[in-house]
Amino acid sequence: MTETVLTNANIVLNGEIVRGSLCFDGANIVAIDAGNTALPRAIDCEGDILMPGLIELHTDNLERHIQPRPGVDWPHGQAILAHDGELASTGITTVFDALRVGSVVSNNRTNYRKYARPLATEILDMRARGALRISHFLHLRAEVCSETLLDELDEFGAKDRVGIVSIMDHTPGQRQFRDLDKLRQYVCGKHGLSEDGFQAHVASQQALSERVRQRHEAGAVAHAIRLGAVLASHDDTTAEQVAASAAVGVRLAEFPTTVAAAQACRDHDIAVMMGAPNVIRGGSHSGNVASEDLAREGLLDVLSSDYVPGALLAAAFRLADLWGDLPRAVAAVTDTPARATGLDDRGTLAPGMLADMVRVRLSADLPVVRNVWSHGRQVG
Repeated sequence: MTETVLTNANIVLNGEIVRGSLCFDGANIVAIDAGNTALPRAIDCEGDILMPGLIELHTDNLERHIQPRPGVDWPHGQAILAHDGELASTGITTVFDALRVGSVVSNNRTNYRKYARPLATEILDMRARGALRISHFLHLRAEVCSETLLDELDEFGAKDRVGIVSIMDHTPGQRQFRDLDKLRQYVCGKHGLSEDGFQAHVASQQALSERVRQRHEAGAVAHAIRLGAVLASHDDTTAEQVAASAAVGVRLAEFPTTVAAAQACRDHDIAVMMGAPNVIRGGSHSGNVASEDLAREGLLDVLSSDYVPGALLAAAFRLADLWGDLPRAVAAVTDTPARATGLDDRGTLAPGMLADMVRVRLSADLPVVRNVWSHGRQVG
């Protein structure tokens, strides 16, 4: 007998919670039934919450493992394993690893070196060898304000599991970094620039953007189509920017910075993704709109852990309190991101779907991961 039965669980389904049992066989869910079972082989979940595995569309977490200290380049295989294991431990069963494409090679003030292609190859090789616990796809963050974007995108092909291409523009003075004081805090704190160094960085990046923006934006759109990837925008600030995104086929907006931009996304049927750390902290570290403000306005569709993997589950439960609706909040980290990226085999608990699941127990108001299954295999 290969079937596994979980019983006495509060099972989060689309729009409802059912106390009952779930059976899976191999990688797929076989049945979900209301009520408990007395089968001796059944695993008693003791009333814990059973929900779909979390789906993470944008995380910089791997970069932290690769460079745990400034100037330290950690062995990539070990870094990938640590990243994969950390995500599994937080309930994430599908991840789109965010890799920047587009580098600045003419100076090294902020260390924007090329790294995406070789790192992607290592991730995909480890996946093929069965070394990873969860499902990995690629999210190419196409930096418009760079010198090598199109050459780097040329290095990726149809077999590289590229699910998302996001058009980023970190030109100083606009979008996420329209407030130069916030940019100064971020860049000088991260890279140790002096004030003169910061001013030189701003001037050089603004000049570079003027030269390449139009060509790079068009090229990123073309590459997303070639790769069959969902096209995303990044840090839209105005309704005009959102309209421009919609015109080139953007279907996902990462971290719009204002209520006006988020409302424009809704008007253009573009899903809005916001940061889970923003929810936990009560605001943006860059001084932009708070995720909870958009949630209250009904303008938040998807959460991303961004730079703290454990924030994804915690923020979902925070939204559940805000909305008074746990299934709706769970959908923001499971079903909605699955549909936004065309993954029709996961994101919900239903017969025939992948057995990607998380068992969660509430300790006071803190959701604690008890068990995690990915494709029916217990990974946490």
